[in-house]
Amino acid sequence: MTFTLATVNVNGLRAAARKGMADWLAATPADVITLQEVRAPEELLADLVGEDWRIVGLPSELKGRAGVAIAARTSVPSIDLDGVRSGLPGLTEPTHTGRWLEADLSEPLGDGRALTVISCYMHSGNTEKPQTMTDKYAFLDVMMQRLADLRADGRHVVLTGDLNVAHTEWDIKNWKGNLKSAGFLPEERAYLDRLVGTDGPTVRAEGGGTGEGAEWVDVQRRLVGEGPGPYTWWSQRGKAFDNDSGWRIDYQLADPDLATRATSATVDRAPSYDTRWSDHAPLVISYS
Repeated sequence: MTFTLATVNVNGLRAAARKGMADWLAATPADVITLQEVRAPEELLADLVGEDWRIVGLPSELKGRAGVAIAARTSVPSIDLDGVRSGLPGLTEPTHTGRWLEADLSEPLGDGRALTVISCYMHSGNTEKPQTMTDKYAFLDVMMQRLADLRADGRHVVLTGDLNVAHTEWDIKNWKGNLKSAGFLPEERAYLDRLVGTDGPTVRAEGGGTGEGAEWVDVQRRLVGEGPGPYTWWSQRGKAFDNDSGWRIDYQLADPDLATRATSATVDRAPSYDTRWSDHAPLVISYS
């Protein structure tokens, strides 16, 4: 038995639907998909993904911003969306809404353990707007505690989504030019050090953590091994997509037991710039 999980920042679900996301939905092997930056009212979600999917969503209180969702394929009755929980404890300001959604799946791997899937859309941050970085670090701090709490009862847990942080120089094409950019700051990368350790090259900048005691696995990195990429986001400007000048900021971070079951990881990169339906590409991982 294989359970396949995909995550993608859709950059506006209505726009993605107009640009051809339905073709990808029809072709993907995913049983469950987590979506970020949905930017659509919850009542429209089912229409936008089609009748083959059950979907739950959490919109942002800020109109046209953020929004996360989780969709499960209707043809797989053994996978249901149970125990849906919205938001992170204590983060009630509108800027933090529409960014964290949890759903429990009842034993999708057949090992007697429930699986909690999280769809997360992290603040992007902007070093020229200090409040945005304050918001990002506040979210990261609460996220770390929430992940620890979820692990405490022995369930499988996988954090998926657009974390808006490239962990090491393997995860960003132009890392030298972005050492002072939001998304690649030492303080941001230190959170991923704490979660998954420091596997990968030593980034030539101050900061970062030791990775000691890491209790999570960057599943894609473990499967693809050493080397640059594969990237999951490319700027819409210039020739970033054509030149594969991207960032790897979309993740599936799993508990170690779940990570050992991962068998394949694929980035569904569009064949050409004009066939893209988002500025991100789906990250699809199968677990046995």
